Amino acid sequence: METAVSFRPSFGRLSANPSPREAPLALSFVKGVSGRSFCPSFALKARGNRSCFSRSFGRRAIRCSTSSTTETASVGKNKLITRRDVRNIAIIAHVDHGKTTLVDAMLKQAKVFRDNQFVQERIMDSNDLERERGITILSKNTSIFYKGTKINIIDTPGHSDFGGEVERVLNMVEGVLLVVDSVEGPMPQTRFVLKKALEFGHAVVVVVNKIDRPSARPDFVINSTFELFIELNATDEQCDFQAIYASGIKGKAGLSPDDLADDLGPLFEAILRCIPEPSINKDGPLQMLVTNIEYDEHKGRIAIGRLHAGELKRGMEVKVCTSDETCRLAKISELFVYENFSRVPAESVEAGDICAVCGVSDIMIGETIADRSSGTALPTIKVEEPTVRMSFTINTSPFVGREGKYVTSRNLRDRLYRELERNLAMKVEDGETADTFIVSGRGTLHITILIESMRREGYEFMVGPPKVISKRVDDKLLEPYEIATVEVSEEYMGPVVELLGKRRGQMFDMQGIGSEGTSLIKYKIPTRGLLGLRNSILTASRGTAVLNTVFDAYGPWAGDISTRDQGSLVAFENGTTTSYALFSAQERGQMFVGPGVEVYKGQIVGIHQRPGDLSLNVCKKKAATNIRSNKEQTVVLDTPLTLSLDDCIEYIEEDELVEITPSSIRLCKNPKVTKKK
Repeated sequence: METAVSFRPSFGRLSANPSPREAPLALSFVKGVSGRSFCPSFALKARGNRSCFSRSFGRRAIRCSTSSTTETASVGKNKLITRRDVRNIAIIAHVDHGKTTLVDAMLKQAKVFRDNQFVQERIMDSNDLERERGITILSKNTSIFYKGTKINIIDTPGHSDFGGEVERVLNMVEGVLLVVDSVEGPMPQTRFVLKKALEFGHAVVVVVNKIDRPSARPDFVINSTFELFIELNATDEQCDFQAIYASGIKGKAGLSPDDLADDLGPLFEAILRCIPEPSINKDGPLQMLVTNIEYDEHKGRIAIGRLHAGELKRGMEVKVCTSDETCRLAKISELFVYENFSRVPAESVEAGDICAVCGVSDIMIGETIADRSSGTALPTIKVEEPTVRMSFTINTSPFVGREGKYVTSRNLRDRLYRELERNLAMKVEDGETADTFIVSGRGTLHITILIESMRREGYEFMVGPPKVISKRVDDKLLEPYEIATVEVSEEYMGPVVELLGKRRGQMFDMQGIGSEGTSLIKYKIPTRGLLGLRNSILTASRGTAVLNTVFDAYGPWAGDISTRDQGSLVAFENGTTTSYALFSAQERGQMFVGPGVEVYKGQIVGIHQRPGDLSLNVCKKKAATNIRSNKEQTVVLDTPLTLSLDDCIEYIEEDELVEITPSSIRLCKNPKVTKKK
C-alpha cells in the first residue's frame, strides 16, 4: 500500500505523460483504496471537483468532469450561449465491435418505430453493399429524443480504409461514444478513431459492448483503454472518462458489468451528463460547415452539416465560401432537420443543431454556408493522405460492350471525378494515356467498394494491381507501414507467423485472449506485404484467423517482398471451354472456369501449381469418329474456384488486369506489359 501511495504525487498531472508501465500500477492504487471502484482520473483528485464511481454505488447520479459548467462566455461583441436541449455525438469503434447494433437498440428504446412495425437488423446500414458485407461504409445521421433533449447521433464506419468518413464527421459533434469489445479490447482502428477524437478535444464515453459474452474481461478492457488514452496524450478531462457496460443486441446497459439495467437508460443518462452541450453564437453571422453530401433525384444535391453560428431559414439568401476566400451567392430552397430516423422539413434551424440544406447545386464538402453580408469561411476539412493506388482503364477485351452500359473513357472519367465530390480521402489523376486514370485511396477495400459500386451502376472497365504510394524525404525512399493484428488459434500460429515474417513483418506484441486457446499477435508490416495476405492467412489457418490492419506511419523501404509464388494458367485461344480440355488442364493447377464458359486468348483461367505462367487450350474438342475401340471414359472435373472481386484484386500481379463488367469479373494478362517484357 505504501508503495502505491508513493506513485500518486508523480502523477500530479497527466500532461507529464506517464509511461504505460506506470499507469496500471497507479490504477491498482485506486482499486486498492476504493474497493472495486474505477476512476481514470486518479491523478486529478488534488485538483478538486472530480468524481469517480464505485460499482457498489449502483445507478446513482454521477457528475462528469467534462460536463459543461458555464452558461455564457464573452467573445468580443458576441456571446457564446449553451444550448441545453441538444447533444451531438458520434459513435466510433473498431470494425465488428457493435456500433450499428447499439444504434439499433437506441432507436428502438427511444420509440422511433411503432410497436407493430417490422424493423430489420442494422437499420442504419441502408446501402446494399453494407448489408452484403456486414460493414458500415458511409457515415449516417439520425436523432432521438430523451427526457426533452434531442440527441443527434452519427454512425461511423469501423474499417480503417474508411477513416476519412470518421475524420470528416468529427467536426459536427462535441463528444463521442467509443465502443470497445469486451473480449478483444482496443484494436488498431480503435486507436486511430480515438486519436482523431482526442485531437478535436471531444469528450469520450467508453462503452464496453458485448458484455454478455462468456469470455468477457471488462477489467482488462478498461485498463487497456485507459493506457491507450495516456499513450495518445489525452488531457486530464478526457482521461476522466465515464465507462458504461452494455449489450447492444439485448438493449441493456449499466455502470457495472455485473448489474445491467433492463434498458439503455444508464447510457442515455451518461450522454446527457458527460457530453458537453453545444456552445453557440446565436446572434452572430451565419456559419455552417458542409461535412457530408447526399443526392436525391427530386431535390438534387443535399448538403449536411452542423450550424456553428446564427440562424438558418428556409428561402434565405446566403453566401457559399471556400477556403481560398472565394464566395458565391445562393438561396436555400429547402431545409431539413433529423428527427428519429428520417429528415423532417423545417422553417428555421438554430445554431448547435445538425441540418440538411437543398438549393445549392454545386455545393462541395468543406465549403461554408455563411451570412450574405458578413459571412466568413470556417477552416476546411483535412483528412490523411491515401496510401494505395490503382489504375483504371477502359475495357479492351474481345468481350467489350456486351454487358456494360457505360464503356467509354469519357463515362469513366466523369464517374471517377464525381466520386471526389463526397469521398475526400480519395484522389483521381490522369494516367499516361487518355483512357487511363490513377485512383488513390486509404486501402484496397476503399477502392474495391468504389469498383463494386461502379459495376452495379452499369460501368465496364479494367483495373490494375494495387500499388503502395511511396515518397522520398531527404533522398531516402519511404513507404507506408501498417499495424497488423491477427487473432489466430494456437494450432495455426506457426504458419501464420511464417507468412508474416516472409513479408517483412516485425512482431512487437503477443498475448492470449479469452478461454478458447486463441492468441492475438501484433506486427508492424509494410503495406506492400499486406497485398494478398488475407487469403494466404485464411488458407494457412483453415479460415479461422481474423486479420485487422490500420495505417501507422511512413518508414524506410523494406526491400523486395514476394507476394505470390505461383503463376497463372492462361487461355491459348478464343472459344468455349469443354469438359474434355478441362479434364487434362486441371492436372496443371486449380481452374477458375467450368465447361461451357466462353473465354478469349490471354484470359487467366486458373492458378498454375508452379511458378511462371502456362498457356493452355481449354477449348479443345474430342475428335469425332465412327470407330470406337473401347468404352467412353467418364470425365470427372474438380469444382472450379470462384473468386470474389476482393480476391481478384489481391491475386493479380504487375502484368495482369481485372476486367470488371456488371455481370462478370474476369482476370487477364496485360498485353502492354507483356510486350515490354
